[in-house]
Amino acid sequence: MTWNPAQWFRSARPRHSRNPFPKPLRCRSLLKLEELETRFLPSVNVLTYHDDVARTGLDPNETILTPSNVNSTSFGLLFVLNVDGKVDAEPLYVANLKIPGKGIHNVVFICTEHDSVYAFDADSNTGANALPLWHVSLLPPGEIPSDPRGCSQVTPEIGITATPAIDLNSGTMYVVAMSKTTSSPVVYHQRIHALNITTGADRVPAVDIQASFTDPITHVTNTFDPKQYKERSALLLLNGTVYLSFASHCDIQPYQGWMMSYRAGTLVQTSVLDITPNGSEGAFWNSGAGPAADSSGFVYNIAGNGTFDTTLNSQGFPNHDDFGNTFLRFSTSKGLHVSDYFAMFNTVAESNADTDLGSGGVIVLPPMTDSMGTVHNLVIGAGKDGNIYIADRTNMGHFNPQNNNNLYQEVAGVLSGGEWATSAYFNGSVYFGPVGNNLMQFTFSNARLNGTPASQSSFTFGYPGTTPSISSNGTLDGIVWALENGSVAVLHAFDALNLANELYNSNQAANGRDHFGVGNKFITPMIANGKVYAATTTGVGVFGLLPGHISSSAESDLIALPESRSVVAKLDATQDSVSRTVVTVPVQEGPALDVQSATQSDLAPKTSRIQVTTPPLGSDDLLALGADLNKRDERL
Repeated sequence: MTWNPAQWFRSARPRHSRNPFPKPLRCRSLLKLEELETRFLPSVNVLTYHDDVARTGLDPNETILTPSNVNSTSFGLLFVLNVDGKVDAEPLYVANLKIPGKGIHNVVFICTEHDSVYAFDADSNTGANALPLWHVSLLPPGEIPSDPRGCSQVTPEIGITATPAIDLNSGTMYVVAMSKTTSSPVVYHQRIHALNITTGADRVPAVDIQASFTDPITHVTNTFDPKQYKERSALLLLNGTVYLSFASHCDIQPYQGWMMSYRAGTLVQTSVLDITPNGSEGAFWNSGAGPAADSSGFVYNIAGNGTFDTTLNSQGFPNHDDFGNTFLRFSTSKGLHVSDYFAMFNTVAESNADTDLGSGGVIVLPPMTDSMGTVHNLVIGAGKDGNIYIADRTNMGHFNPQNNNNLYQEVAGVLSGGEWATSAYFNGSVYFGPVGNNLMQFTFSNARLNGTPASQSSFTFGYPGTTPSISSNGTLDGIVWALENGSVAVLHAFDALNLANELYNSNQAANGRDHFGVGNKFITPMIANGKVYAATTTGVGVFGLLPGHISSSAESDLIALPESRSVVAKLDATQDSVSRTVVTVPVQEGPALDVQSATQSDLAPKTSRIQVTTPPLGSDDLLALGADLNKRDERL
């Protein structure tokens, strides 16, 4: 069972006497310990890039961090998790994960360009948690990470660049790793792995990524060469299929625009697509963003500079199937293929000038209603040309050589400097962080985006701009988080309603208290259960509420029974230094005792103490929990 504390608190506030157990209680068979732990532990998970397959960047279940407590007095750096290489992939997070031999943990997963994957306790780096819960290298014997392939984009080595995807049902992480042999002749490999998230072990043997594609129109066949590509875009896990999309090394020829799919679980390749089969270029890198998906199973992505056929067939599609520098919709029902697209009227000129769309990512927006009551299903993206493009997912617009009037909406020139990032969406607003420009909030009205920013930060972000992430409690307490690249990385937090109101940044505290490492481009902050995780060139900084700035402690009586033991417990809930409530349950072997007559001396010689963690609880919350247990189990 999964316990959502925010929902439970709202529904279970006590309306009773201060004693949650108004009559003497006797233990018989009340709660298994595992159920108690699951009920208390947080349940927010971050399993994919930017929080969800729509790539909104929103965590709407954050009940701990609010605009009132995120400031340099009460919030800051808790610790840094050090790893063996650059961290280009966004960290991922699983709550309540049972690690063999190490108990239940909230776990943060970190991948490095040294081809390592780490699982750390997400809340502490002291004691037993000073070491990783597990750490695996994806390098086979006789191999090392790839060299940069003559390109300065990912240096000094290329290993795991793309954000993985986690299937929580099977407990599997899908990750792509690049490597090369140490012997001559050097052979480069790209492999897809399916890792057990509790151990790091491969669930099935890793698969070398190999592919060929024959264009159905011209019958030209192209072959994927692993050394010419890196998996820069985040992986997409959708309906039991893992989708990959590949970037080139700079613009080093030859390369084309490859997407592939693999069946989750078996890693059997199910589909291959080359979007420039009769041309060149058109790769996917998207500054680390991943393909997005909607509820109908369509996938969306933006291709970089490359061949586009301006001669169209009778269906309005490029006559040689070349889709460089376009906004794409892919059908997945019968293998990957382009089912709709939008290309700017000047797409060829933009590709020739390297001012393409491929530097940005896409977001699938929630349904929006216009002034006439018509519902619109939209997708939004931007790239180097500084324009915001919004397409109707049911009719993206195709290509018109005269203008872009065939597009649902274009907001021209508002992202001066260009977009090397992905926007985020919250409560009717989108947030963009272009290069050398302010972080900006744009609002929707009647399913149209207002072209003037509703708010913006008071300062600008240098290259590569910033990809924001957002935490909120539903539509309340919205905070926009953004990372600033530089010799000292900076984490910023802004009021989502007014970006001019900066709540916090990691340079504010004296003596570099919150400095967490050297900046890294294309890094996306991840927020989960009261903490913010920010990657650097050597690790991940973990931020949260500081010691002494947690809500009040409380006590209440509680009885719980693991499966094979009688237990009488006095629930002692006190706040610790990492913004959790630590619930200590004394467990007694032997016959049940009357909780009201049991004394500390009765329990002390015969008890072991079991700790579980919760979000911060006040006394009323604990009283409500007691009432809830009484109500749910008649044996109380």
